[in-house]
Amino acid sequence: MVVPSTRSVIYRRELVATKEDFLTFLTKGPTGPRHAAGCDALSGFGRYGDVIDTRLELRTAVLARVPVDQREARSLIDFIEHLDRLEQPFSEHADPVHVTGSAIVTGSRGVVLHLHKRLGIWLQPGGHIEAGELPWEGALRETQEETGLSVAHPLTGPELVHVDVHPGPRGHTHLDLRYLLLAGDDDPAPPAGESPDARWFSWDEAIAIADDGLIGALRSVRARLELP
Repeated sequence: MVVPSTRSVIYRRELVATKEDFLTFLTKGPTGPRHAAGCDALSGFGRYGDVIDTRLELRTAVLARVPVDQREARSLIDFIEHLDRLEQPFSEHADPVHVTGSAIVTGSRGVVLHLHKRLGIWLQPGGHIEAGELPWEGALRETQEETGLSVAHPLTGPELVHVDVHPGPRGHTHLDLRYLLLAGDDDPAPPAGESPDARWFSWDEAIAIADDGLIGALRSVRARLELP
C-alpha cells in the first residue's frame, strides 16, 4: 500500500537541493553551529567533497522513495531526522544510531535469505559500513561475506529498493538502506564464522518466513521485477 501523504510530509522538512545549501546546513544547521573545517570526520569517506556528495546523495535518494507501506513511510521520516542530526551517520562506533547497508539478493531461483545466528530470524544479508565505504558498497561486501555468493548491482548502478529503521543488536538502531543485488544460480556457501544457514527461497516462501520489517521490501522488489 502506498501512503499518498508521506512525500509531502517529508518534503516539508529541510530539503537541501544544492551543494551550497548543504554546506550552509552543515555549518548553521538546526542543532547549532558546526565546524565546516572538521567535516572530513563526518563519515570517514575521505575528502570534504566526498562527504558532502555522499550525504546529499543519500538524502536525495531517500526523499525520492515512494513508501511501500506505513512502516517504510515512518522509516523514511526517521531516517532523514537521524541523518540530519548525526555527525558521523555511517560509523557504528560514533553513535548507537547509524546507517547500515543490506541487500535483496535475487536471481532465477528466487531470493536469498539467511538465518541470523544471534537473532534467530530469516533476514536479508547486510551489516555495518566500513570506513571508506559507500552504503551500497557495504551492502555488496556484506552479502559476499555472509553468503559466499558472487553478486552484483544492476548494470544501471546501485538501486535503493527499501528503507527500514529498526532496533539492532547491542542497543543499536539501524538506519538500513536496502539495495537490489543480482546473483547467479550457485548455492550460498557462507564461510566459517557467518550464519551457516543461507538459502534460496521462492518469493512466496520468503515472504511467509521473513521478519516483519522485510516483508514490504520483498513485495516491492517482486513487483519491481514484475514476477508472479
